[in-house]
This record gives sequence, structure tokens and C-alpha cells, in this order.
Amino acid sequence: MDNGFVQVGIRPVSLPVEEKRRKEGKRPIVSVIVLGGIILGCVCCGLFTRGDPGRMDLYQAGQAPDIRHWFGTDTMGRDLFTMIWYGGRISLFIGVCATVVSTLIAVFYGTAGALGPKWADALLTRFMEIFLCVPGLLLVVLVQALLGKANVLSLSFVIGITGWTGIARVVRTQVSQIRSCEYVIASRCMGAGFFRILRRHLAPNFVSSILFMVIMNIRGAILYESTLSFMGLGLPLDVISWGSMLSLAGNNLIYGSWWTVLIPGAFLVATLLCITNIGSYLQKNGDPRQRNL
Repeated sequence: MDNGFVQVGIRPVSLPVEEKRRKEGKRPIVSVIVLGGIILGCVCCGLFTRGDPGRMDLYQAGQAPDIRHWFGTDTMGRDLFTMIWYGGRISLFIGVCATVVSTLIAVFYGTAGALGPKWADALLTRFMEIFLCVPGLLLVVLVQALLGKANVLSLSFVIGITGWTGIARVVRTQVSQIRSCEYVIASRCMGAGFFRILRRHLAPNFVSSILFMVIMNIRGAILYESTLSFMGLGLPLDVISWGSMLSLAGNNLIYGSWWTVLIPGAFLVATLLCITNIGSYLQKNGDPRQRNL
């Protein structure tokens, strides 16, 4: 070693370059590829599946995976291969829509608390702390019960309005740190409105801090939908999602129909793991305190 370089054959390689390459090797490339393939398959499933995922054929009910039905059929004769991709489209749609709703609420709530007077900030903070005391799943069930029968949009809305508190706390903390900066004060003195200040000066400073939580909220929303459907409290049985498929397959293991549980569960777990890996990578690289870990 000489002057911070390690001699490798003839060509010197600097230690910072080696460190950079080592960190680049930790990028969740496999997770991105797998998740991208699942999303692409769900979006374009009409191009390679057998049409209507709800089509029943009682003569083919309960068949194991074969050449005709790659993932087998369920107890009503529906093709699981088709149901997986169409059901994934619903689950991913709920995850994204719920996250959009929760992120918008969190950004406006956290920013209003940090920029508002102290009494308003204290009031909003106390309400958020009370909100955090209620278990998330219980809150989703209660709100959905008030709205009535669940559908894709209502469930997305309910999950969204109950999952904003974590992001709101981060936004409030970040805005509290930068609200005294010269450019923010100058913008307010020049008469800029709340939304202009948020869009031009505040959001660019906290978006990297909440990106990890936004990604994880997608995972949480998909998990909530699957859990509620599995419990029989989510989407109607005629709406196919990964959660509803698992709820219908609950007793099938007893009769040896392992594919009706294993295959939807594998897709759900793979999606959640990929989102978790990507979110963890974004958290580590978005937080300056963790970049050198």
C-alpha cells in the first residue's frame, strides 16, 4: 500500500473506488428485476393469460399444475395462472393508491404543523400521537365498517387515511429544521402562499427523507389488504386479489390442494420482500448518516 493505493497487478486501484464498488454490489438489482417483472406481468396480463380470471369450469376444479393450467385450478375451476396476474393488479393498485392518499395527507399535515403557530403545532402533534395509539389494522377495520361494504377504491381510501402518521412526523421534523432558512423567510416575506413554499422550497428538502417510508407504505397497504381479505373483512369474493385468493384457499391444504395456497402466497411474499429490500436500500442511501455504514 502506498499513498492510499493498493497495487493490483500493474494497474493501481484507489481505496475509495474499491469501497464504491463494494457498495454498488449491494444494490437490490435482483429485487428490482423481480418486482419489475411482477408489475409488468400484472399490467400486461391481458396479453398472455386466458381471458376472464373469474371464469369457472367445474369439470376442471381442483386440478394440480399441468401443461394446460400452469398453476392449477381452484375449487371452482378457475385458472390460477390468470387469477394470479389479475389479482396482483388489484393488490398493487390498492398499495399505490393508498400510499398516494397517505403521503398527501402526511405532507400537508406535517408542513402545516411545522409552519403554523406553536399552539396549532402542539394541537396537531397531540392528535397525531393519539392517532398513533390505535393499532393500524383495528383502525382500518373500524373505518371500513363505517363506510360499509368494501370495494377497491374504498379500501384504498381507508388504508390511506389511516397510514399517514409516520411520514407526517418525518415531514414535520424536516420542515421545522429548514423553516428558518433565508430562502424560506424571503419567500414568505414576498407573499408566497403555502403551496408555493411547499412545492418550491420545502418538498425538495424532505422528499429523500420520506422516500423510504413511502415505499414501505406500499408494502404495508398490500399487506393490510391481504390480511383483511384473508380474515373475510376485505374485498368481496368476486373481486380477485392475492388476499382474496388466500382467503378462499384457507382449507385447501387439508385436501392436498397445496398450489392454491403456496403459489399466491409465494407471489405475495416475493413482492413484499422486494419492496422491503428496495426500501432499505433507499433509506441507507438517502440518509447521510448511514451512507458510510
